[in-house]
Amino acid sequence: MGIYGQDWASYQSDEPSLAGLDFVFTKITEGLGYTNPKWVRQRDHVKRHGLVWGAYHYPHMGNDPEREADFFLEQVAWQPGDILVLDWEGYDNANANVSKARQRAYKEDWLRYVKGRMPGHRVGMYCNADYWRNVDTTSYCGDFLWIATAGRNAGDPGIRASWMFHQYDDNPVDQDYCPLPNREELRTWALGTTEDDMPLSQADLDAVATAVWRHTETNAATGRPVDMGAVMAWMDKVHNNQTDAVTQQLAATQAAVTALAGQLGRQHGVDTDAVVAAVRQAIADAVVSVDVRVTSTPSPAPAPAPAPSS
Repeated sequence: MGIYGQDWASYQSDEPSLAGLDFVFTKITEGLGYTNPKWVRQRDHVKRHGLVWGAYHYPHMGNDPEREADFFLEQVAWQPGDILVLDWEGYDNANANVSKARQRAYKEDWLRYVKGRMPGHRVGMYCNADYWRNVDTTSYCGDFLWIATAGRNAGDPGIRASWMFHQYDDNPVDQDYCPLPNREELRTWALGTTEDDMPLSQADLDAVATAVWRHTETNAATGRPVDMGAVMAWMDKVHNNQTDAVTQQLAATQAAVTALAGQLGRQHGVDTDAVVAAVRQAIADAVVSVDVRVTSTPSPAPAPAPAPSS
């Protein structure tokens, strides 16, 4: 199950074939001066046939990320459901002499800046497995990860981190896969109104509570709950030899925690986005001290302190 798409640049025609496709990403800009001369006609072709459309920017990471983001954003009269992407890779001449530290900083700043300007849109990152494993250090990819591992089967990118799109081939044009079951599910996700936003039944809440209770994840440095999305991505880099069973447990826990946090936000007015942001920052601040404990039973309460001598 899943749906298929492509990503286009000026190498493709104004109106490539859409047979078998449900979504398309189009290159809009590069650096501070290049605009794909075909992007408008390519986008209109996609939308005229009812497909989901996204756009991406290729960076020159020696430049200021906010200036490049503004250049990208000002090209388009953005519509609800349009998806925005940073094409984060730096093998070309424009980026070859830019330090990896600078490339990482550019990525972080661009994604956060664009999300701040376009809060109603999905803003994410494209990169290949080399950049994900060996250049990235924070696992921050905005709202979603679009991972490229050409030569692997569609839907099997070979990473354990959560992802939304997989570029699995580039011949004769870049081919992409999304695990959602149909185009309308993708459109709903792109609009930001997924089933995760719907109220949970009491049975759902009980199941979530049971899953969270069985798996206790805390940051030992702060004592606060850990964002399991960040943990899974971190584990992908540091613990590539983790067993599939453990990974599946963590994936189930991530889904449970996310659902419970969303329900708390709806019922009690908790700003779950702020909570997640705070947790991510706590992890970043204490990364060398992060201690994720997965236990089958709740941790015992500390023993009471002895009574003072009389």
